[in-house]
Amino acid sequence: MGRKSRSRVETLVSAGGVVYRETSGRIETVLCGRCARPPSGSVRNEDISLENVRWSLAKGTPDEGETLEQTALREVREETGLEVEMEFPISSISYWFADRDNSVRYHKTVHFYLMLPIGGDTELHDPEFDVVRWFPLDEALQSLAYPNETGILRQAQELIARRQGDD
Repeated sequence: MGRKSRSRVETLVSAGGVVYRETSGRIETVLCGRCARPPSGSVRNEDISLENVRWSLAKGTPDEGETLEQTALREVREETGLEVEMEFPISSISYWFADRDNSVRYHKTVHFYLMLPIGGDTELHDPEFDVVRWFPLDEALQSLAYPNETGILRQAQELIARRQGDD
């Protein structure tokens, strides 16, 4: 009888952020989206149909020698087009995924931070995402594609509410 080969396990780490602002008394946050059918050529955010967009939080992998905080700031800047400053750590999520073709299972942990915009523009986002836009917080919670990121956004909402209570 043939033995089933065991998958190799690799550990990955990423960092990202929840960027928020207060506008007209309501909290908004930025989400990054990929279209099911990507637009061809250069298209502005407001010209993209929001149907069939998978929304997520900005995050990515550290460059050599970067701290998690530096990674989070860089990835958010690249993926959203916004210059941001760090406020607080939020939490982290962990999940598993597989590359069956290469018999590799990955265990990934993503560390998230609460951030404030200090400049930039969502039109300046990198091509990794098709669209980046601001959402009212309640709408963002309904729009995120991944439940674990929704949990991060709920934690961010609690931190923001606590912070506003301290003002």
